[in-house]
Amino acid sequence: MNELLTLTALSIVAAGFLVGIVVGLTGMGGGALMTPALIFLGVGGGEAATVVTADLTAAAVYKTGGAVVHSRSGSPDFRLAGWLIAGSVPMAFLGPYLVKVLTDDPDDLDHALKMAIGFALLFAAATYALRLYINLRRVRRGGGDDPNPKIRPIPTLLVGMLGGLLVGVTSVGSGSVIMIALLMLYPGLSAVRLVGTDLVQAVPLVLAAAIANIAIHGLDWAITIPLILGSVPGTILGSKIAPRVPQSYIRRGIVVVLTMSGVALLDKAGWAPLGKEETYPVVIGLVGLATLILVPLVWGFIRRTEGLPMFGAPYVAELEKLPGDRKRGRTPTG
Repeated sequence: MNELLTLTALSIVAAGFLVGIVVGLTGMGGGALMTPALIFLGVGGGEAATVVTADLTAAAVYKTGGAVVHSRSGSPDFRLAGWLIAGSVPMAFLGPYLVKVLTDDPDDLDHALKMAIGFALLFAAATYALRLYINLRRVRRGGGDDPNPKIRPIPTLLVGMLGGLLVGVTSVGSGSVIMIALLMLYPGLSAVRLVGTDLVQAVPLVLAAAIANIAIHGLDWAITIPLILGSVPGTILGSKIAPRVPQSYIRRGIVVVLTMSGVALLDKAGWAPLGKEETYPVVIGLVGLATLILVPLVWGFIRRTEGLPMFGAPYVAELEKLPGDRKRGRTPTG
């Protein structure tokens, strides 16, 4: 009990609460934000394996609540979720064991995980930007939603396998990489069904990944319990205030944070282009500043290629409300 009243535990609760709010606001996968936050806080000795295991265990709790809510509303496509689960769960369970086979040395393992998480964060930032572009093209072409899309078993199974491996190793990907892949495979799937389907498949996915990581690395309850205590109410609060918060600023900020976190972790792991002997906080700051400036400019040029002004309507928030959702007056959470 005393371990839950320490400054470290309170910092984990605060981090979980803040990340939970962002997850509730945007539907963004918590692992992409929580894992690097905990590593930079130095909890669990800053060891990536300890942090990944605790994050996956907490995610299994708060994602279950979101999946139940969406299941009651009838929004998930359970056929699609089933194919994803068939691919993701075995790979999520296998992923940590593959890493263990590659190295038994704790330092090498920590280095490999930080490298993997760093690249996964950069991949997540890129996939989110791609998601906005796909939505923009769909809006411009007047695509409608398809409540019962024809399932493409093999591509869906492969998406599940890739996402499962990524989540099992890094805890990143269930709410970002898999979602963008679904959007590309099933462009007619409405946003609310997209989020619901992703949440339903994410529960067994993160649970399998958590079980495998616990079996290999054990579970640090001093991290996991404060994480759950903070993230669950944060997610609930974020979901409630989401309709009143400008999504464009939050989502742009997430891309910047993911990019900076990815570069920072690669720097911390001693990635060769950044040098192995020292860290470069100035470089990380410049990357964040460049991302903050360049993302709106690049987005503006992309809009122009679609025959729209560089800035203005349709705004990011409007692009996230896909055509079918606008007709029904729904505001998707993802």
